[in-house]
Order: sequence, then C-alpha cells, then structure tokens
Amino acid sequence: MSLRGATFLDSVLQTLKRAIELGGYPQEVYEILSRPQRVITVNIPVRMDDGKIQVFTGYRVQHNNALGPYKGGIRFHPEVTLEEDIALATVMTFKNALNGLPYGGGKGAVAVDPKKLSRRELEELSRGYARALAPFIGPEVDIPAPDVGTDPQIMAWMVDEYSKIAGRNVPGVFTAKPAILWGNPVREYSTGFGVAVWAREAAKKLWGGIEGKTVAVQGFGNVGYWAAYWLIKMGARVVAVADSKGGVYNPNGLDLAAVKAVKDKTGSVINYDAPGTRKITNEEVLELPVDVLVPAALENVIHKGNANNIKAKLIVEGANGPTTADAEKILHGRGVWILPDLAANAGGVVMSYLEWVENLQWYFWDEDETRNKLERILLDTFNRVMNRWNKLGTDKVTIREAAYVEAVDRIYNAMKVRGWI
Repeated sequence: MSLRGATFLDSVLQTLKRAIELGGYPQEVYEILSRPQRVITVNIPVRMDDGKIQVFTGYRVQHNNALGPYKGGIRFHPEVTLEEDIALATVMTFKNALNGLPYGGGKGAVAVDPKKLSRRELEELSRGYARALAPFIGPEVDIPAPDVGTDPQIMAWMVDEYSKIAGRNVPGVFTAKPAILWGNPVREYSTGFGVAVWAREAAKKLWGGIEGKTVAVQGFGNVGYWAAYWLIKMGARVVAVADSKGGVYNPNGLDLAAVKAVKDKTGSVINYDAPGTRKITNEEVLELPVDVLVPAALENVIHKGNANNIKAKLIVEGANGPTTADAEKILHGRGVWILPDLAANAGGVVMSYLEWVENLQWYFWDEDETRNKLERILLDTFNRVMNRWNKLGTDKVTIREAAYVEAVDRIYNAMKVRGWI
C-alpha cells in the first residue's frame, strides 16, 4: 500500500468515524461504509505506435449503491493507486448523498500518463477500458465521468465503445460528454458555477451579500476560471488569480477576460501586465487581505504552517482536499468559514446527474433552464448543510463535519429501509 494512498484513505475513514459519532449512528454503518462493495481490476493491452504491445492496469471501485447506481470519475494518471481509488470512491458516496442525488459512489483509474500517448494510443486505451468494464457498468448500474487526465473526448470514445457492445446507443452510461453527443453545455462551467453559488450564499450570511467583496483564486484551470467568472457576475471583485507558475494581484480588481487571454496565449497568468497589478507567488495568493479565498488547484495548500497567515473570512474549496485537518482546526478556532469540497465543488457531479436524466428521457433542456435546475439543487444542499451545522453547534463542529453527518444520515436511512442494517 502506497503511503499517499494509505494516508488519504485513513483520513477519509477518520472523517467517516467522526460523522458517525456526531450523528449517533450505529457501528454497523462504519463497518459497511469503510470498505467498498466491489473492486474491479482490469489489464488493457494496447498496441503502441512502435508496434509493441503495452499492458495498462486499471481499476473501478464501486463503493456503495444504497441510494442508486455508482457514480464517479475515471482518472488517467501515472501515480494512481488502488488505495487512492478506494478513498476517492468513498468520498463520492458522501458527495452524491449530500447533494441529494440518487447515486452511490464509484471511481475509476488507469495508471498512465495520457500526455505521453498519441491520440490513437489514447483512443485505443479508452476504448479498451470501456470494453473491460462493460459487464459492470451501465445507466442503471454504474455511470462513470471524467476526472484528472480525462475529458469529454475520452467519454465520447467510451460511450461509443459501450454502445457498440450493447448494439444500440446508450448515452446515459457516461456523463460529461461533448454537447454534440448527448452532453450539455453547462457541464463546462458547472463546477466553478457551484463554487460561486456556495460563496454567494455564505456571503449573504456573513456580510449580507457578495457584492463588492474581494476574492483571491488559487488555480486558473477550468474550476478556478469559471468560479472567478461567476463571482464577478454576482458582484464580487476578483483581485488575484494564480496558476502553477505564479499569480497577479490588483487590489482594485482584475480584468478577467484580459487575464485569460494572456493565459491562453502565453501559458500563464503571470505574464499579465496592467497598471496597478503586481506579480505574486502561489503561496502569497493564499495570504492576501481578501474577504473570500478560493483554493482551486492542489490538495493540502492550506496547512498549519500558513493557516494563521490567511486573512480571508470565507474559504471555498474548489479543489479536492486543499485544507489539512490541522489547518481547519486553527481556522475554525479563528471563526473562518470553510465551505468543504464535497459540497462547494459538487456542481460538476450535480450537472452530470442532470445530463443523465436528459439522456434517459432523450429530452434536453436549454442552457438557462439547465443552469436554473443546477442552482436549485446547490441551494437545497447549502441550506441543509447550514441547518445541520446550526443543530450540531457552530462552535463545536466544522461545516465539513456537518456536511458529512448530513451525507451519512441519508445513506444510513437508505440502508436501514432496505434492510441492510
């Protein structure tokens, strides 16, 4: 077992234990949810461009389906481990339950660096993975989606391969597909939009509104950019953004479109230059004098070493696991609100649910209607988490702990009425 995978899995299980204690649920709940229902390992042979066969190992972890079909992404990354995949599938069970979705949790992975494959090799690997998993997935069984290292094109290849095996078009087996192939245009920005909605709602409770509040965003990929975009539309002032090479800061606010144009042209926001703007490091962006901080890049960037330097009153987790447990304890003690990843960045999986519903009906909503449905689900989750937090005691537990209790409660009740416990 790798240290990285074991550490992550241990952390997830500790959070589960804490939620079960806080909610007063029986020990049987931990016994069931602390291990996956099924783990599938596949070996996928691919003929490489040099004519040689290379075999890639992949996984699909199906954690729990008390609430519905397994749901979770597929990760293509050279450092994936089975332990990490189990941890991610477990988290997906909680994320889906928390957001009121009729899903259990799943996760998939292939140990590969997709950047080192040609387009043909990548397509062959993607189709091979779909073929290997075909007996174990389906619109009512397990519905994969993209994750790190995968994208809508890979989903298109996979849904095509599965449909060939089924002998008919089966759009609902994968989500986050290209819009032309039964996808939905809202999916591109759904995660960032969800981050912005959660920030806006929390800002209403903290300050009476998001209007005029200053925001710093670490990470300027899909999630970070769209979070900044929607926060600006909601009336906030984005004063800093950063990517892996560094960032830029202007206390009067950034021209987001101009920053993105520079990023697209040069590869980094650090090359953006405008009056009143200065360059900052990836670490500095976390410690700026802002109201709202959106860590949307890597895990563990907020830790006990920098927690006391963070000045934001509201932290909205766009990334998965950006805040360590030690840092969260410090920040909670200081009265900082941390909106946890399984809630704040769930816009993507909620949108995947809406796409799946469309696919099952062969019926499609327009973009505005889709976004309105997405927002209603996000608002419902926000209100339920805040109510749970107030019931448990805002001084005694974190928002993350309240969210996990809310998620476990839904899973527990589903397992109970099914007769599993």
